[in-house]
Amino acid sequence: MFLSKTLLRRHTVLPGFDIALGLTLFYLCLIVLIPLSAAFLRTTELTWPQFVDTVTSPRVVASYKLTFGASLLAAVVNAFFGLLVAWVLVRYEFFGRRIVDALVDLPFALPTAVAGITLTGLYAGNGWIGRWLEPLGLKVAFTPVGIFVAMTFIGLPFVVRTVQPILEDMASELEEAAATLGASRWQSFTKVIFPILLPALLTGFALAFARALGEYGSIIFIAGNMPMVSEITPLLIITKLEQYDYAGATAIAVVMLVMSFILLLAINGLQAWTRKRQGK
Repeated sequence: MFLSKTLLRRHTVLPGFDIALGLTLFYLCLIVLIPLSAAFLRTTELTWPQFVDTVTSPRVVASYKLTFGASLLAAVVNAFFGLLVAWVLVRYEFFGRRIVDALVDLPFALPTAVAGITLTGLYAGNGWIGRWLEPLGLKVAFTPVGIFVAMTFIGLPFVVRTVQPILEDMASELEEAAATLGASRWQSFTKVIFPILLPALLTGFALAFARALGEYGSIIFIAGNMPMVSEITPLLIITKLEQYDYAGATAIAVVMLVMSFILLLAINGLQAWTRKRQGK
């Protein structure tokens, strides 16, 4: 046994643990930690009162509320409909299923500027959809509603592609056993299927939420970008950079980074709690 383990260690394709760990830490520091540390260090150019004044000005606070609120709402909607889309793609055979499955990945491949122009053309007052909505009092383009629409568009694939593999690996015998024991379809879903899907669904929710927070290209076309009304925080950071206020831009970026990290940490904690309850 010892000899076989030694031979496996010698002839493995991958490098040893020490080399692999060193390369991993080096890559993470180069790609993630150093840029984030630079953002924190750049804010030291501001005094604490200046930092507080920058990140708590009414215009910045309004952008926080819009960005985080729209991102959270879009992620919730995507969690619901993403689960529904994944369920249909896995559990049903129908004509054109592969085409629908490919369309799910379209927001991944589509350039964000193209997505923004397309959505604006659809939901503007003279667009295919907007011309029917605006007479009803539902204005989408150039309003916060347009921001929500763009965030929902780019976040859906994250939920579908996270939940879909779990559904594909789930044995149908679980539902059959629950039905044999007298459970209704709703009871089978809530008591048997949903607890298994919950960790993956939370992961998809977190990914969609994080993606929406950082989205810029597809939103600026449909948002209207009016200060205090439809201005997202990433756009405000770009505006600060265009004004050569690098310290102010990094200060706002640091606040976004910290708030995003806290929210994602909470979601990861919830995932760990659900796995613990399931005994995994």
